[in-house]
Amino acid sequence: MVDKPSMISVVIPVYGSAAVVPLLSQVLTMTLQRLNRPYEIILVCDNSPDRSWDAIEEIARTHDTVHGVLLRKNVGQHNAIMAGLNRARGQVIVTMDDDLQHNPEDIPILLAKVEAGHDIVYAHFLNRNHAIWKVIGSKINDKAAQLLLKKPKGLYLSPYRAMRAEIKDAVIRYAGPFVYLDGLILTVTTNVASVEVAHHSRYAGESGYSFKKSLSLWMKMATNFSIYPLRLTSFAGFTTAGIGFLYAIYLIIQRIMTDSLPSGWSSIIVTLLVVGGLQLLAIGMIGEYLGRALLTINGTPQYVIRKTTDTK
Repeated sequence: MVDKPSMISVVIPVYGSAAVVPLLSQVLTMTLQRLNRPYEIILVCDNSPDRSWDAIEEIARTHDTVHGVLLRKNVGQHNAIMAGLNRARGQVIVTMDDDLQHNPEDIPILLAKVEAGHDIVYAHFLNRNHAIWKVIGSKINDKAAQLLLKKPKGLYLSPYRAMRAEIKDAVIRYAGPFVYLDGLILTVTTNVASVEVAHHSRYAGESGYSFKKSLSLWMKMATNFSIYPLRLTSFAGFTTAGIGFLYAIYLIIQRIMTDSLPSGWSSIIVTLLVVGGLQLLAIGMIGEYLGRALLTINGTPQYVIRKTTDTK
């Protein structure tokens, strides 16, 4: 008896890509049809300000394999992907961007690596067509992920990835509002690999990933999956206190030896500013953790679905 081919789900968050979605769907469909196995394409419209949802509805009307999800408000790439993962039925799930910088024709390469025994496979780009600040930010994020998430050195955490359904099922158990997919993935498996693929120019429009959103994503990684920032602020406080203690001993000795103390207005102000700054940093870091915990306890949703193309 011949085993039935496993199903593939492709999840794509869509934002500001009304001009790209039709071509993306066409190329993606052609690629998946050549695999001769069941598949589905899930396009999650992250409350895009353009006509992306209209384009998705039009495609879904003529393609039974395409399913659209419209979110009530913009929640960001990772939360939007989570909305798609919760609806994905495939044994292997692929996530990718909506701008054709990720070539759909590379999907078979990712699938082959997964089916060779890996839980998740990331696309490692040979070249990157991104702004300089994004490239630098990505390198900083890479170093932070090694420290905070124990990410294997040399592994690039790309949004173009393929994972087994078991990993997806473990990831979607997370109910908190602050989703960082790669952090969730690395907490459930170490059986991770990567494959080299080309990175293409954006087909149309501009990236919706601003510096502010990149910083927000970094904060999710730093505060959701590690207490290292708290330990770092504690260490900074301990170090500052130690320096202050040594300086106090120095002043006592100077007092005994010379019976006089020099006027130290500048040094006092500098010390107060440094200590006060460290205290505010520590309070702010603690507040960030407490705020995220409060929103999670209150049941703040990851996303809210307005409608889907499957709703009749």
